[in-house]
Amino acid sequence: MKQLFKPEDIERKVILILKILHESREPLGARVIARKMAERGVQLSERTVRYHLKIMDERGLTRLVGRRDGRMVTKQGQSEIGDARVQDKIGLCISRIDLLAFKTTFDPVKKQGMVPVNISFFPKNQFSRALAAMKPAFRKKMNVSDRIAVAKEGEKLGDVIVPQGKVGLATVCSILINGVLLKHGIPIDSKFGGILQIKNRVPLRFVELIYYSGSSLDPSEIFIRGKMTSVSQAVEQGEGKILANFREIPAVSISLVEKIMVQMQDVGINGVLSIGGIGSPICQTMVDVNKAGVILLGGLNPVACAHEAGIEADNLAMTAVMEFQEMIGIEEL
Repeated sequence: MKQLFKPEDIERKVILILKILHESREPLGARVIARKMAERGVQLSERTVRYHLKIMDERGLTRLVGRRDGRMVTKQGQSEIGDARVQDKIGLCISRIDLLAFKTTFDPVKKQGMVPVNISFFPKNQFSRALAAMKPAFRKKMNVSDRIAVAKEGEKLGDVIVPQGKVGLATVCSILINGVLLKHGIPIDSKFGGILQIKNRVPLRFVELIYYSGSSLDPSEIFIRGKMTSVSQAVEQGEGKILANFREIPAVSISLVEKIMVQMQDVGINGVLSIGGIGSPICQTMVDVNKAGVILLGGLNPVACAHEAGIEADNLAMTAVMEFQEMIGIEEL
């Protein structure tokens, strides 16, 4: 007899609901959860989501907040996410990259449109120190863009609410390059995020890397948390280890990509660090035949400077999209 509902499919949907609730940092109802699940390729009706939420409440994974159906994930639910099966975790990072690239609508000519952002939460009493630590990286263009957005506790950055006692900072994510090239019909293959060694202010080689297809977390979050960067040193002395990402583009698109990058630079987008030759290694990294390697600066490099100065932050990389015109230059703060 054919099974209509496989237990592993139900478990996968439960884990996805838990992750959506965990990422939102605010109570979500069945309608919003169903929409966010659809964005990730899982189609469930609002009624079905509500059914799952009721069961999850009984299991202690979620709790009802308020009179409506808004839910938040419990500590037990957070543990369930951490214990989720490995095969359910694999590939989530690359999926988020594709999703945010698709949502990107930024037009460098019109200087407007939605851009993908990373969001960092700093303690209120340390935010001024964090800014002072980050500004040199912005000034040396060790970032994707000097555009940022700041929000106080209870306010929103994209669709993420800033927690109590925190100040939220949105920085432009390197996925912006993916999105802009995608809108120009140029496919871009996102390979890995890594630690790039800088010597004499020139990119030398990747010394650590994590492939997107094998990670559920953004590599930059892992490297920052592991205290593996020396971005401040790279900014001040021209030698150090920074966050960077590796992409591949079709060789036939190199001239068009270079033209687009000039347009991006005109509006302060400095995400591309280097473009290699056809099939040639770049930063000691091999490139596929008929492809060219592209090195992108990590959007969280300035935040890494704050961590290096002893200022802790909770980072949500590749989290949301924001309107470019709603962001301001770092020096305007």
